[in-house]
Amino acid sequence: MVNNALPGMVLLGAVALERGAELCLSARNERELRAAGAVEAGRGHYPAIVAFHASLLAACAVWPLAGGERPRLAVALAAVAAVLLAQGLRWWAVATLGRRWTTRILVLPGAPPVTGGPYRFFHHPNYLAVAVEVLALPLAVGAWSVAVAATLLNAALMALRIPAEERALGPAWAEAFGGQVAGRDGPGMADPPARDTHDHS
Repeated sequence: MVNNALPGMVLLGAVALERGAELCLSARNERELRAAGAVEAGRGHYPAIVAFHASLLAACAVWPLAGGERPRLAVALAAVAAVLLAQGLRWWAVATLGRRWTTRILVLPGAPPVTGGPYRFFHHPNYLAVAVEVLALPLAVGAWSVAVAATLLNAALMALRIPAEERALGPAWAEAFGGQVAGRDGPGMADPPARDTHDHS
C-alpha cells in the first residue's frame, strides 16, 4: 500500500512546480496590466486564496508522511488523471487570455471580453479546473478528509471570488455571456459606467 501514494506524491511535486511557474507568469502579466491602467477588484480576499492553496499543497505533502491512509492504486491513478485534465483546461484558459491572465482580478478598461477557447463552453474555466484539482489532488495521496474540507473551503472562497470578478467585469462581460452580472440584479443596484473588460478566470 505504501507505493500506492507514489503517483500522487509525484503529481504533487509537479503541481507545486506548476504553481511556481504560474505565479511568475501572473506577476509579469500583472506588471504589464497595471502599467496599462488595469484596475484591481477583490483585493481583500486574495490573501485568503493564496493561503488556501499553499495550505492544500502542504496538507497533501504531509498526509503520507504522517501515516495517513494510503489510496487504492486505482483511486490514485484516477485522481492523477483528473488533475492532469484540469491542468489542461487551466492552461488552455491561460493561453487564450495571453497577457491578460493573472491570479488577481485585474480589469483592463477598453479591452473586449474574451469569448474564445474554453470560454466558448464555460464562463469560468479556470475556476472549474481549480475545483477539480482541489478535490482530486488530495485523493491522489489518499487524503479523503482533506479533499472534503478543501472542497468546502474552495466553494466558500469562490462564493466571494466569482461575484466580485463578474461585478468588476461589468455589463460587457454579462452581455457577451448572455447573463446578468452577479450582485447587480437586485432593486436599487446602480449600473456602473459601461466599459469593455477582460475575464481572467
